[in-house]
Amino acid sequence: MSTTPLHPRDELVATMQRIYRQRMTTTSGGNLSIREPDGRIWITPARVDKGALTPVDIVSVPPNGRSEGIHPPSSELPFHREIYRRRPDLGAIVHAHPGALVAFSICRQIPETRLQSHVYQVCGRVALAPYACPGTQELGERIAETFASGADCVLLENHGVVVGGRDLMDAFQRFETLEFAAFTLLRAAMLGPLQVLPPESLAVDTMPTYGELPARATDVRETGLRTSLSAFVHRAYRHRLLISTAGAFSARLEGDEFLITPRRRDRLSVRPEGIVRVRGEACSAGQQPSRAARLHAEIYARHPSVGAVVSAQPAHATAYCVTDAPLNTHTIPESYVVLNEVGRLPFLRIVEDAAAIAAALSPVKTPVVLVANEGAVVVGRTLLEAFDRLEVLEATTEAILLAKPLGAVSPMPAAAIAELRRVFNLP
Repeated sequence: MSTTPLHPRDELVATMQRIYRQRMTTTSGGNLSIREPDGRIWITPARVDKGALTPVDIVSVPPNGRSEGIHPPSSELPFHREIYRRRPDLGAIVHAHPGALVAFSICRQIPETRLQSHVYQVCGRVALAPYACPGTQELGERIAETFASGADCVLLENHGVVVGGRDLMDAFQRFETLEFAAFTLLRAAMLGPLQVLPPESLAVDTMPTYGELPARATDVRETGLRTSLSAFVHRAYRHRLLISTAGAFSARLEGDEFLITPRRRDRLSVRPEGIVRVRGEACSAGQQPSRAARLHAEIYARHPSVGAVVSAQPAHATAYCVTDAPLNTHTIPESYVVLNEVGRLPFLRIVEDAAAIAAALSPVKTPVVLVANEGAVVVGRTLLEAFDRLEVLEATTEAILLAKPLGAVSPMPAAAIAELRRVFNLP
């Protein structure tokens, strides 16, 4: 999604396409809206295929209530209008039926957001609204009343979720992050008791201060790395190894200088020119690197053979980060050869405890560590190797979780592991 300001029609279509492509809504389910300062509401239409929505399909509803467009507005317009009336701070609303959040809604439970600090901060307060028939004034009143109580995300009993935000991107990111949390919790429930962060850990969000690096011409190698970083971030997002609000990729330029994704930027909107150059306590003028930059700097300083670093929260691997279940990579040859042994660390802060996390990594023996209630840190000699390890980590954890209903996992025997070490020259 572009960071260039869009007309509300285009913004609604682009966001719905994103939600639909990620299978977080169906052809007939869900609706989005934007409220302008003058009270006009732009909303998705009723009975139009969500997978084929175009700007001309979007409906405009001025304050007088007479809709303008070729379609009638969504039948859920009443609750959008009522939420905006009760919450003047909100400028956009996302309503959809993503699988994990529907699972919580039909069990009438609220997802625990204290599993990670960024989830807790992005999602805000989550509440549950009593059931009422879709499209009715009663439903609108119940949802709006729940929002008026201070909720930012409202699960609807036996229905789905409604999320509000300052603007549509804010609402979408809150919605996506809450669905990520719900999905992770469902997977974690298969592994054991959930470990949540205490209040003192949730309140800290340290961001180092960076000076400005002198400007210089970009050479061919840096241009190529910027393009590759952007492409891998987009691929990771599309493969659901990242969400829009979390995760960082970096690549070493030379010595202690590296390129890293920017702070607080939608991962799908990252472009080569937006990648930030970092050296020591300074970065590209006018830019701000990811909060993980200090951790990546520690890794590059400690491990000269590392050429790329990824910090990410893929859902299946994150399920292991929020429980104390052991992760065994002796499942299939690819898992062991690519990952070797995956390290486990207690909860550590990626800024204050960067040195301790960097010390736990080994480029060959332990190229991946899982930090409790934080996520995975992955290293490689190249961006491709680091990305491959991230993919294999998520594929491995997903396979183990998928195997749970079948019975106990049978790992490869010691003789097979010894053979893999010999054949692939592993330590």
